[in-house]
Amino acid sequence: MARILVVDDAKFMRTLVKDALSSQGHVIVGEAENGNQAVTMYDSLKPDLVTMDITMREKDGLEAASEILKKDPNARIIMVTALGQEDLLARAIKMGVKDFVVKPFPPERLQQAAQKALS
Repeated sequence: MARILVVDDAKFMRTLVKDALSSQGHVIVGEAENGNQAVTMYDSLKPDLVTMDITMREKDGLEAASEILKKDPNARIIMVTALGQEDLLARAIKMGVKDFVVKPFPPERLQQAAQKALS
């Protein structure tokens, strides 16, 4: 059972992520709708795992992930992204992001990515 921070600018997408992960017994400790909130909430909540959308206003997921990983190199982050962002995903993986899931995703794919990142 992990404590998870869900970051996505779309509320329905946060709900899909929360449902997929809480059904596995994980606890959703927070939700952020942009990268600025994600960084602040990561610092205060210290979650075991972050699911991070790449494309968001104010601060995108790559910037937020980079800031989090600079402060905490052991942070476990999974990028959740739309198709066609392979170049951004390659940068994210090089940066230290654990895995990525392409939207729309079956819940099992997200659960598998979470399990991999947490092990």
